[in-house]
Amino acid sequence: MQFRLILRHYFTAMDNPQPVLSFDNTGNAFAYKTDKELKKAEFLFSSMGYSGLVKLGTRFTPWAIKAGLPIKGLIRNTIFKQFVGGETLNATADVAKKLGEYHVQVILDYGVEGGEDGEQGFDHATDEFIRVIEYAATQPNIPFMSIKVTGFAAFGLLEKLDKAMKKASGPLMKRFAEAIDTLTEAQKDAWMRVSVRMKKICDTAAASKIGVLVDAEETWIQDPVDALTMVMMSNYNKQTPVVYNTIQLYRHDRLQFLKDSFEAAAERNFILGAKLVRGAYMEKERKRAAELNYPSPIQPDKEASDRDYNLAVAFCIDHLDRIATIVASHNEQSNLDAARLLQEKQIPAHHPHIHFSQLYGMSDNITFNLAKAGFSVSKYLPFGPIDDVIPYLMRRAQENSSVSGQTGRELALIRKEIKRRKG
Repeated sequence: MQFRLILRHYFTAMDNPQPVLSFDNTGNAFAYKTDKELKKAEFLFSSMGYSGLVKLGTRFTPWAIKAGLPIKGLIRNTIFKQFVGGETLNATADVAKKLGEYHVQVILDYGVEGGEDGEQGFDHATDEFIRVIEYAATQPNIPFMSIKVTGFAAFGLLEKLDKAMKKASGPLMKRFAEAIDTLTEAQKDAWMRVSVRMKKICDTAAASKIGVLVDAEETWIQDPVDALTMVMMSNYNKQTPVVYNTIQLYRHDRLQFLKDSFEAAAERNFILGAKLVRGAYMEKERKRAAELNYPSPIQPDKEASDRDYNLAVAFCIDHLDRIATIVASHNEQSNLDAARLLQEKQIPAHHPHIHFSQLYGMSDNITFNLAKAGFSVSKYLPFGPIDDVIPYLMRRAQENSSVSGQTGRELALIRKEIKRRKG
């Protein structure tokens, strides 16, 4: 019943009637896929519908890769092809070109995930991020790229800073300054190198006119990531948005954090970049909170998460003069509500401060129908060697297995399109 209500939901303006926006049009959603590709997608999502199979696969696959078992060909032709743009940066060109034919843009993501790789590894990741930016600047269809601070900063250093910030009181930047004072001289030098790496990335992005989306991290390292991103926004977002922070609304404190960030942007006279997501670490966050006996940072239920997400979208749309926002959601109702708000406020679908996005390989019914209706929308497109993107792929498999209704919804739409084509 809920999906029927969603699919009936449309918006019209009395003075300037618009076409009905529906996410049920599978002809638009899968026009870019061949019959063979659709059949492969059907098989993959059918497989991910079996939670036991997914649990076995997500445990066995990383081990098999490390053990050198000959399974890369199978991965490359199934889950990798569905969710990843290619093994190299240049390999993403064909995917980006195909998406561009349907007015869908691309957010490039170099799939490095960090920890303790050492200074040489961090410098290499920084160089790779810069290479992605420089490549994106040569393409007509890639306005953004994504980075993870854990790609060029030691997890342990971020964790120490975060712990110190949580002990302090006051606004984010005050707590950050106090936390820096708790570091040893060697740690301060390490943090200075992190800041220099971030600045090099943002310098290149600003010169290339490419937006940098800073990924969210686990709550126990997020505060220094927020502070570093805030510093970069205050330096680079004076005229146009270059740097965007990612705000996870499945955290019960993030709606207030968005509002606090807006006040900081107004006070320091910069444009707040805000990519709004629900979140990616729910099970890990709840488990850690239970093990260490502290209150869970996660919302008490899905309804609370949905409420805060939709309130955050509305808040950003109400302040588009000061906030550049990316509605990064696979929730149909949230996307419909955002589109309706834009029309009610007579804000153009291609306003430079509003953008929609979904992961490559998922929710094509949202992405391509938004594009067809004239909205600015993109696919988040990771790339990298199979070994490097295995953690990302395992999360996609787990997500489609655990998110209520997601696999079923994808399957139903794919099968509907296969049937339509046969007809």
